[in-house]
Amino acid sequence: MLSALSVHPPAFAAPVTPRADDEVVERLPLRAASAGERARQRAAQRMLAQGPHDLGQALGNAREALEQARREGDPRLLGTAQAWLQPWWNDPSAPPGARVLKAMVLQARHDFEGALRELDHVLASPRLPSTLDAQATLTRSAVLQVVGRWDEARVGCQRLAAPPYGLPHGRACLLELDSLQGRSTDLQQSLEALDRSAAAPHAWLALLRAEGAERAGSVAAGALYARALALDEGVYARAAYADWLLDRARPAEAAAVALGRESREGRDRQDRPSPPDAAGLDELPDALLLRVAIAWQRSGHRDAARAADLMQARFDAAALRGDTTHARERARFALDVRHDPAMALQQAALNWTHQREPADAVLLVRAARAAGQPAAAEPVMALVRAHALKDRRLEVPR
Repeated sequence: MLSALSVHPPAFAAPVTPRADDEVVERLPLRAASAGERARQRAAQRMLAQGPHDLGQALGNAREALEQARREGDPRLLGTAQAWLQPWWNDPSAPPGARVLKAMVLQARHDFEGALRELDHVLASPRLPSTLDAQATLTRSAVLQVVGRWDEARVGCQRLAAPPYGLPHGRACLLELDSLQGRSTDLQQSLEALDRSAAAPHAWLALLRAEGAERAGSVAAGALYARALALDEGVYARAAYADWLLDRARPAEAAAVALGRESREGRDRQDRPSPPDAAGLDELPDALLLRVAIAWQRSGHRDAARAADLMQARFDAAALRGDTTHARERARFALDVRHDPAMALQQAALNWTHQREPADAVLLVRAARAAGQPAAAEPVMALVRAHALKDRRLEVPR
């Protein structure tokens, strides 16, 4: 999943073939689960082994694997989703439902152009069912926003917000774009009002509110991130909250959030495994392990070196596979753990060619300043000028 990152050698290593059957290429994290979940996984594996030729069954299981991947951050689940879709994966006449899910797998793997090709093909289909049309439009707008094509993303959001759909997802998408471009100053009130709808995506709205508050420099962002995490314990929400805490010099709390040890008063968690301790860091997904490595180094934790070494090992293992994605994580690691601003700037600039979200902009600016090359952040400034991006974190320190 991640590519190599080290202090001096080149960032990317050539793919290699193991020299022996027992050579370790990568240690995969273990995933604890309840007995019921393990039984469901075994049943799904039996069905998959028999051949996923039932389209409805394959789509349902692929969708479930994608949702689980979103929650847990385990890239192997993307492979499971692809396995369910395999009979239709390379079929030019594949049904639209299969192509939409394929696009979501590609999106999760950061193959944004591939995802857009699939979605464009689906949206050009005649007599497309409204549910698939809405899902494809929403996914396409999300991908376009990630790659910085905001005007095109807005078109899709407007379509979803207007009749006959009138979806709160479309309205929320427009509100976020308005906030990013400084077109609206009432993001919090508008999202709060939208959240009162029973059909609203409550967890997503909570995250949008938290991120909007952070861009505006509001102290309310912390409470909003905590609420978002209470509604959705997925990796994205956990990593975003941990980042907010790190930016406020609260590394111990950031590590607790990344490890799943934040306070949970009044919440029943008896059916879930306890969060990993320092000896079980290999169970963490990459995004959360990275936050733990940063937090523990900043707080002087006794296991800081162990977390950093494990993160480095994952980068090295990815390099052996020829995987060159996720430059954002490599840049963060170089900047905040290895303290190598030159490498951080190289990776942040590479990441910017693929992803142009606010977090990517902030990372490139930070890396450029740390490397003493503020001009290297010009691509961000160009986007700020082109789209009127509003984010307090991009302001020049005084």
